[in-house]
Parts: sequence; C-alpha cells; structure tokens
Amino acid sequence: MAKPLMAKATAVWLVDNTTISFKQIADFVGMHELEVQGIADGDVAAGVKGFDPIANNQLTQEEIDAAQNNPLHKLKLKFNPSAAGEEKRRGPRYTPLSKRQDRPNSILWLVKFHPELSDGQIAKLVGTTKPTIQSIRERTHWNIANMQPIDPVALGLCKQSELDTAVQKAAAKKAAEGGVMSDDERRKLVSTEQSLEMDAAPKIPTAIEGLETFSLSDEPSDEKEDEPIIDADSFFNLPKGGADDEDEDDLRP
Repeated sequence: MAKPLMAKATAVWLVDNTTISFKQIADFVGMHELEVQGIADGDVAAGVKGFDPIANNQLTQEEIDAAQNNPLHKLKLKFNPSAAGEEKRRGPRYTPLSKRQDRPNSILWLVKFHPELSDGQIAKLVGTTKPTIQSIRERTHWNIANMQPIDPVALGLCKQSELDTAVQKAAAKKAAEGGVMSDDERRKLVSTEQSLEMDAAPKIPTAIEGLETFSLSDEPSDEKEDEPIIDADSFFNLPKGGADDEDEDDLRP
C-alpha cells in the first residue's frame, strides 16, 4: 500500500483536525499506533507542523468522513494519475557524508572475505561504483596502502540481512555453475547464522589421514607381558662355573 508524503506531518494534521482513531491513522501513514498516540499526547513530533492531506491532493473529505463514521474503515490514498507508471529510481545506494570515508575499507573487506560477490552486488550493498571496486580488487586504488578491511555491517553501510542475502545468491550461482569449492570458500558462501551453527570439529590433514591409530607393535602396550630380564652370561651362552673349576684346570698336568 502506498504511503502519503510527509507521513509524520500528515499524522499530526489528522490528530489535530479529525476524530479518526489512532489505529486508522497509524495504518494510513505507516506508523505504530503508540506513535500516533504519542503525537496526541505531545510526546512525539513536538514542533512538527501539520501537513494537510486534503489541500495536497492525498485525501478527500468524503474519505475522512467515512473513516470518522466507521472505526473499521481504512483510509485510502487518493489516486494520482500523474504518478501512474513511475518506477523507483535505480542507482547506487546513498551513503551519508560522515560514512563515505569508510566506504573503501568496507569494499576491501568484501573483496577479501567474499570474493564470490560480483561488482554489482558490492555496489548495491555499500553504494559505490564499479570502477572503484575494480581498482581495489587490482590494488591500484590511490589510497590502497592506508586502507584496512572493515565489515560494512559494523560501519552501518548495510544490514546483516542484506549481506547474507547477497552471499546466498552468490552461493546459488556458484552451485548452478558447477564450480568446485574449497572448505574456506564454502564457509564464506553461507550466511552468518548458518556459519555460527556449524560444529567446530578439528579436521585431520589428508596427508596424514589414517595415521592417528598407527602403532609399531602388533599388541597394545597395556596388554604386553613382562619380558624376562636377560643377563650377559645367558646372552653369550657362557658355561656356568665356579672358582674351584678354574683352579682344578690350572693344577692338571
């Protein structure tokens, strides 16, 4: 449903000049019912001048009378033939002046941690141009030496839900193309919520896979029996004899 121009000022005028319920006004201007009640109490929109929707061709007096007589009646914006066929202007997102200096840092973050995102997706997320993105990708930007990658969500340049949606689209496109992804790329292509739910189980490198149970002996060490201690005489198989035998050999002619 289309909303009127200057919604808060229109709500102020309707509260001051009609007996329409707060719920009806809230539904018409796209505000919460408690906000409209705050306007009536003077806590919200203090100092805002009312905007007459009748004089500005947004409502008719008949529509206001119908809403005042029937609390269930929903106000309808007056049809404006001159606005028919208008489309929303396409272009990069507007970025406040206070945050424009941080925009290259957010582009560097997206290029580094989400290389699967296209230039068009990045331009839509942070409100920039493709030549700027390309210069940062190729590291030919004039200030590339002083740039640091910063999450655009932390900078307030886009919402986490918008970033997750763009990443999911990139994941679907990657899967449709049949490209082989590594583990790191697969983790980058999932949303933040899915990534946080993953198990952090350690992985064994492929080169040493199967060696974690390798043993040099056939039997476990705890099941080995105690081996007898072998002394030097038994090892060299020397005959056992006493000192008397040696004396007898010396005295024999």
